[in-house]
Amino acid sequence: MAEDYYSVLGVTRNDDAAKIKKVYRKLAQKYHPDKNPDDKQAEEKFKQITEAYAVLSDTEKRQQYDQYGEAGFHQRFSQEDIFRNMNVGDIFGGFGGGSGEDIFSQLFGGGGRGRSPRPPAKGQDYSMQVSIPFRLAVQGGERRIDYQSSGKVEQIKVQIPAGIEKGAKLRVAGKGGTSPTGGSPGDLYLQIDIEPDPTFTRDGRDLLVKAKIPYSGICLGTSIEVPTLDTPKRVKVPAGMQPGQKIRLRGYGVAASARNPAGDLYAIIEVVVPNSLTSEQKELLEQLKAVDL
Repeated sequence: MAEDYYSVLGVTRNDDAAKIKKVYRKLAQKYHPDKNPDDKQAEEKFKQITEAYAVLSDTEKRQQYDQYGEAGFHQRFSQEDIFRNMNVGDIFGGFGGGSGEDIFSQLFGGGGRGRSPRPPAKGQDYSMQVSIPFRLAVQGGERRIDYQSSGKVEQIKVQIPAGIEKGAKLRVAGKGGTSPTGGSPGDLYLQIDIEPDPTFTRDGRDLLVKAKIPYSGICLGTSIEVPTLDTPKRVKVPAGMQPGQKIRLRGYGVAASARNPAGDLYAIIEVVVPNSLTSEQKELLEQLKAVDL
């Protein structure tokens, strides 16, 4: 489904489960197949609102949807996953007509009005750990993955969503084991590990970088070049900043996604203490020491 689930139901991200259920049931009354016989548009609308409700009424699935957005969510969840553990009677019941199982079978099982026979078992799911560069995790992009299936090495392309975190799982549909009974193949789950970066560290959607400044610059104020994920950016350092304080570069952190704005980059002030001094530097520091600086 290409359209946002919240838009499909006409609710907001702040609406609670009770409000979402109330809105869904009102729409379901309107578009229910028994009230719209032979109306393909109404049937399609009923399927859309039901899929949206199946996700937004489930706390865990809703959290995943909010975190990863439309595309990222459907990388992780098939339609089978969306309706798994669903209370069919809760969603389809109460509208009259056939049982909830019958209606579900008719719309999503492709088996007519009666209950469909149990489909063949799905193939085994596979999992593997994948290490990706820090910047790919932050900015998102495509990654080629080599994995072994049925004794052969296969290369697949995986879209990494911007801002993915260590330990997250990406689902690659149909790349698991084959079904012994002719059912659909299993899925491949990639558990993400993120390589460290020599320059940046990460705090949620924000990036952190050290900004080393000489003592004179701290006292008098200066300007420095702060590294970013692209080209360095020159920023002003006000006089009197203390070590450990941060300068914020808005929008230079984790790249924006469908659900989240771009994070920020924080330059953490560090005072550079030289390992050795010239005679002139020593003389000047003695003068500063004499005036308690």
